Amino acid sequence: MTRTISPSTARQAIQPRTRVSSRARPARVRPKTGPSARADRGAGCSEPGLLGRYTDPEGHPRQVVALPGARGSVLVVDRDTNTLGDRCLVAHLAADESQENASLICEHYLRDPAGRWCRRVTPADLEIVPFADAEEIESQAEALPSAMALTTGLTDKQGCTYRLELRSTGMSIPELRWCRCASAAELESSEPISMREAIASLESYEPVRTLTHRALALHRDDPEVSIAMLRAERTRMDSSKIVLNRGLRRAVLAAAAAQDLSMSEIAARCGRVKHDSRGKESGETSWLARRLGIAPEGGESTPTPWIHSDVLALIARCGLGISPREVELG
Repeated sequence: MTRTISPSTARQAIQPRTRVSSRARPARVRPKTGPSARADRGAGCSEPGLLGRYTDPEGHPRQVVALPGARGSVLVVDRDTNTLGDRCLVAHLAADESQENASLICEHYLRDPAGRWCRRVTPADLEIVPFADAEEIESQAEALPSAMALTTGLTDKQGCTYRLELRSTGMSIPELRWCRCASAAELESSEPISMREAIASLESYEPVRTLTHRALALHRDDPEVSIAMLRAERTRMDSSKIVLNRGLRRAVLAAAAAQDLSMSEIAARCGRVKHDSRGKESGETSWLARRLGIAPEGGESTPTPWIHSDVLALIARCGLGISPREVELG
């Protein structure tokens, strides 16, 4: 909810194609290496907003700083130390986030040479309020009838129905949970499941995510309903690097049909190869089929709807030659 890649540490750590606290989408910048990238992470930084320093491979000194954004938000920016130009957006933190998150993101950014992805800062970044859409959903939800969030039923391909219910769990107040029943006619026999299970069964983030946001907003100040479990599930869902594979599966099957591109060739492009008894090399199609949710994992009876965002990015970039964002589900 984020979703390459979910999302935590300032909503999410900065990684290729994962859902991050920055609304930025990645564009590769120069690798940051050298001893200063590890040794000077904010220690002894006396300049306001300075989080850390490093020297790039060309010998240019650079710094990571926290700059003020719209409505109290914070921009974590990588820039040239001498000119204060060549600015790249590392993360955009909401106003209600801890000030320590900027330092944590800087530390992660300097420590992980393989994960330094960011884009150029634009004038629009100074006007954008991060996560404003989620705030808007929650504010709108306060005006909706409470019953709406609890009676909306969703049905999967097997005919099972999913909806939010107030469940008695032995506490003094009922707990708000996602529940599943075999059919719409058997709502009394529903069982509680996680938000992730509901999304997996429907193979879609929406409308589960929106209904969850609205229900949490409706009961945010309600002392008669426990929302702790549902709130924790939403947080884990939003920050997870495990994303739905349905969009990628469709793209691979479409490429196989339109471009006469075999599953074996796609797997080989991703570096997944096997050799037969005569040494002939071919792509590992079973690996690709499992990642796409076409074949089940070992020991499982049904395919998984999930894939790690890094693997999704690998198959999209190397196997299909497209941007991961083209196959990520929103």
